Amino acid sequence: MSQSLPQQTLAKSASLTGTALHTGEKVTLTLHPAPPGTGRKFRRGDLPDEPTIDARIENVKTVERATTIAEGNVKVQTVEHVLAALAGFGVDNAIIEMDANEPPIGDGSAGLYVDLVKRAGVVAQEGQAPVFGVHEPIHLETKSGSLMTVVPDEKFRISCTQQGPDGRFTQFHTTEITPEIFEKQIAPARTFVYYEDVKPLMDKGLIKGGSLESAIVIRGDSVLSKEPLRFPDEFARHKILDIVGDLALLGRRIKGHVIAVKPGHGPNTELARTMSKQFAKLMTMVPPSIVPKGGSVLDVNDLMRILPHRYPFLLVDRVVGFDGDTKCTGIKSVTINEPFFQGHFPGHPVMPGVLQLEAMAQVASVILLRISGSAGQIGYFMSADEVKFRKPVVPGDTLFIHVEMLKFRGRIAKAVGRCMVNDEVVSEAHMMFGIVET
Repeated sequence: MSQSLPQQTLAKSASLTGTALHTGEKVTLTLHPAPPGTGRKFRRGDLPDEPTIDARIENVKTVERATTIAEGNVKVQTVEHVLAALAGFGVDNAIIEMDANEPPIGDGSAGLYVDLVKRAGVVAQEGQAPVFGVHEPIHLETKSGSLMTVVPDEKFRISCTQQGPDGRFTQFHTTEITPEIFEKQIAPARTFVYYEDVKPLMDKGLIKGGSLESAIVIRGDSVLSKEPLRFPDEFARHKILDIVGDLALLGRRIKGHVIAVKPGHGPNTELARTMSKQFAKLMTMVPPSIVPKGGSVLDVNDLMRILPHRYPFLLVDRVVGFDGDTKCTGIKSVTINEPFFQGHFPGHPVMPGVLQLEAMAQVASVILLRISGSAGQIGYFMSADEVKFRKPVVPGDTLFIHVEMLKFRGRIAKAVGRCMVNDEVVSEAHMMFGIVET
């Protein structure tokens, strides 16, 4: 079982001054400590009333060559490197104050922000750090050919394949993200641009502060830079740096393995948005209105008068309604106390699909035994067809089990069932079974 970690902030304020990449303006940036639960916020000290913007995925406005966030008419662009440094060091709460709308670019890496965070220091706070533990795979593809996947993992890992135009400088790097690894292996990697993209960017009024001191330029198969590459796979490492910064907009530490092919700020932030939506679903409580307290409800004692199953194999907690004589809905509250979670799987509890199938059969048996007047007898499986398991079921889920009886002749019946969590189908099957006298 992984140990919960405390929230963290900065021990003191620290400042730096530099040139912004896209606007070319001189800007002073100061990192300030913030109370628990604040999150990471940008403060525009150059504007009246010094407005703040939450560094959250909901505030992302544009993702062309950099990530821009905004609230109303107030915006901050190119937020990814400073956010990556804070997230890489586990700083959950901080105020990022600037006297312009874009942080300094430095040498195109996050090195200047790592130095700033280390100068400020990191301290623990009261309260548990916000974490998003990935419990089922998330995958998205873009029209530009980017592939972004995140799968469950007890650590935060990123595997990245970077590929330029015509396959130039295809590189791969994989790593766990810890403060030590981030500082030494990811933060020093510099941003890069292809020579053929420079003029269009300048025509758009971008990269006014760009130079060979703030970015690597790739021309054909050559690298133009003030210094040699810092790593053989520096471009893939810089893409990982951007992923860390863009996913910091989720506002939570991540336990999961991100697998990225041809990533960019657009795909990165779209993945963060998808993860945010999944987290919101996980936090959705079961509305009390869909768990009626009377009428056709059968509680667990009623179920045990109809079904012969007992602990640990009674997989229905309650029947919440009948629709005529052929349809029935049951619920199963899935908790970590289920005995099967001890072995399925240690460190990654997932409800076995066969037990979801058994839960559907038990709800079907409620219909069959109820309408046949055979309460207490046993309904044996005869076959299960078109069985599909679509999403993992994990502790904390409430399983809604919908079953419809299709045929009932003699002591043989056919039924179709679906298990749902948060209005999404997680498993389904066609079943045939019969009643056996005991």
